[in-house]
Amino acid sequence: MTFETLDDADLAGKRALVRVDLNVPMHDGEVSDDTRLRAAVPTIEKLRAGGATVILLAHFDRPKGKRVPEMSLAPIAIALAKVLGSPVGFANDCVGPVAADAVAALKPGDVLLLENVRFHAGEEKNDPDFARALAANGDLYVNDAFSAAHRAHASTEGLAHLLPAYAGEQMRLELTALDKALGNPERPVMGIVGGSKVSSKLDLLRNLVTKLDKLAIGGGMANTFLYAQGHDVGASYCEKDLAETARDIIRLAGQNNCKLFLPVDIVVAEKMAPGAAARVRGLGEVDEDERILDAGPESVERLCRAMANSKTLIWNGPLGVFEIPPFDKGTMAAARYAAQLAKEGKLVAVAGGGDTVAALNAAGCADDFTFVSTAGGAFLEWMEGKELPGVAALAS
Repeated sequence: MTFETLDDADLAGKRALVRVDLNVPMHDGEVSDDTRLRAAVPTIEKLRAGGATVILLAHFDRPKGKRVPEMSLAPIAIALAKVLGSPVGFANDCVGPVAADAVAALKPGDVLLLENVRFHAGEEKNDPDFARALAANGDLYVNDAFSAAHRAHASTEGLAHLLPAYAGEQMRLELTALDKALGNPERPVMGIVGGSKVSSKLDLLRNLVTKLDKLAIGGGMANTFLYAQGHDVGASYCEKDLAETARDIIRLAGQNNCKLFLPVDIVVAEKMAPGAAARVRGLGEVDEDERILDAGPESVERLCRAMANSKTLIWNGPLGVFEIPPFDKGTMAAARYAAQLAKEGKLVAVAGGGDTVAALNAAGCADDFTFVSTAGGAFLEWMEGKELPGVAALAS
């Protein structure tokens, strides 16, 4: 798809309404991870440099249309000012006289954060009147919150139809990277999908086997596939009722010439605890009280060879219980190898999803991936092949 960017916009003297993602983790009233704040900086600075006033729209948590004091964006304005290195004003409403007065007082280059849009029920309902009330404070609209683009809300979708609409710098990065990974990838293209439940990723798997040349399945969801193929999985987490569904996905992969990679060896233990006695087993060698908790060394070696013979990799979900050593080895080894290939320019490696980002950070290799998306739900829905309302509304 094509979309307008800030390179196409006349910014001087304009009021830019910018939807950003400031839904950051908090601890004792302080921001504990400023990744999303830092991601908003390039767009804010580009608008300021162009002579615009910057009016930020964001949500925090789930107040469900009511004013919940502990879900106010006020403390985040203070944290954002630190990240920006310049003042960020705050208005304790996002529509009405309070917002209008705060916007009227701005000069070009000023930055103002409006209060949580979800304090109003009209936000999540995508109410046209609420969208118009938001639009009254801007001359143009910028969506820089890919992570909220799968929601058709007033500030993510409705506004784009009321004002000239542009993709922000972070949104541009996301869309460009995702197009490289799945829209128009360099082939062969490989996917790695992990995590515990097949049930939560059925749409994803069905879409990917029609798009990819290779797909590796890891984590707890691989147990369901192994069980579906007749392997004993002992006391492992396994969605046995989805065995036929797993077999359908295996058949669909075959029909679409997508080579499936399932574990050929596994790491098992009787307890899922740090430092638990772990053993490598072949398929069919799992005792009834053992649980499969990681991919085995041969499986990881096979994955790495498949990555080395690919041009593009898209990754969502770990290969094992990476949070608990020693069951992190498979994920760490595969992640570091993918990062090395990407760093050497041999692989376009795109990853996303909360657990995936945490695993890459734990492996110390996130920075070497071509792109790491911090957008959980939106990244997943995009991988499932679904249209994202906030992105579709930007199409030019």
